[in-house]
Amino acid sequence: MTLTAEIQVTRDTFALDIAFEVAPGEVVALLGPNGAGKTTALRALAGLTPLTGGRLLLDDRVWDEPPREFVPADRRSVGVVFQDYLLFAHMSAQENVAFGLRARGTHRKLARERAARWLERVELGAHLYTKPRSLSGGQAQRVALARALATEPALLLLDEPLAALDAGTRLQVRSELAHHLSDYAGHTVLVTHDPLDAMVLADRLIIIEHGAIVQQGAPAEVARHPRTDYVANLVGLNLYRGVAEATTVELAEGGRFTVAEPATGPVHLAFAPNAVSLYPQRPAGSPRNTWQATVIGLEQHAHTTRVRLDGAPSVLAEVTPATVAELRLRPGIELWATVKATEIRTYPA
Repeated sequence: MTLTAEIQVTRDTFALDIAFEVAPGEVVALLGPNGAGKTTALRALAGLTPLTGGRLLLDDRVWDEPPREFVPADRRSVGVVFQDYLLFAHMSAQENVAFGLRARGTHRKLARERAARWLERVELGAHLYTKPRSLSGGQAQRVALARALATEPALLLLDEPLAALDAGTRLQVRSELAHHLSDYAGHTVLVTHDPLDAMVLADRLIIIEHGAIVQQGAPAEVARHPRTDYVANLVGLNLYRGVAEATTVELAEGGRFTVAEPATGPVHLAFAPNAVSLYPQRPAGSPRNTWQATVIGLEQHAHTTRVRLDGAPSVLAEVTPATVAELRLRPGIELWATVKATEIRTYPA
């Protein structure tokens, strides 16, 4: 069974118009900036927001095709893990997991037995009678996942499933979630703003901006060849557009680069921030890709510092704390930036 999603939702001045498919066992991640339409798409799949156009089809079963068909949320084979998990505070972990089964008519005893088995699967067998307030963030996330999967849904929806976790817990729970998703035979759609969550959990990324799909593909392909500034920022690359002739690319925003591989016509050009070297004076030998730029901002990033520079072109560099101290980096100072031609990737625009 393939999930076919042709989602058109118009609301006031916003319009979402996207189309994609999800194969059995596949995890598709929807990424995009705030207001892009990710949550609207998720709500449409869940049956919480009706389509204004398009259709939702799971194999030969139509879930939504206005104006002739609309299957409400409680009649769709869908499991949802919400960002804040939305566990019932007055129920134990076992009762929370059994709730969806009971709502679908499963006898109470059988529902509790299945719930107990699911909690064992997510390594919470010792917490059957624990209330949500006594669970850690990671444990609550696993209860929510067990509740979503206990009904054996055809479609699993994950809405920022790791956003509520602290950094230390997130690493472990992300790994556990990836394991559980690999065992799930249904269709999974993940909504997230975190590129690492998407890269680790998803088989395919769909990037949405302003209600439309701007790029999609395997995580490695999207990371290597970003096509919008949002995607470039997401994966941590400098991205430019220009016109190539042999090994020279004239940039749309001003400036030019020499590249290692000859190309012709409109291209995207990308390189990592750590490929940029900074100097207080023009370096000896003057590599071809050398230009003057002004520091406009500094940002701590893990164990390095990201330096934003305004120039022709503007660029993001990544340097060590030692380099920050040596160059006395601060907004307003002028530096020379260089990038080796072999560090630059070009691909058709």
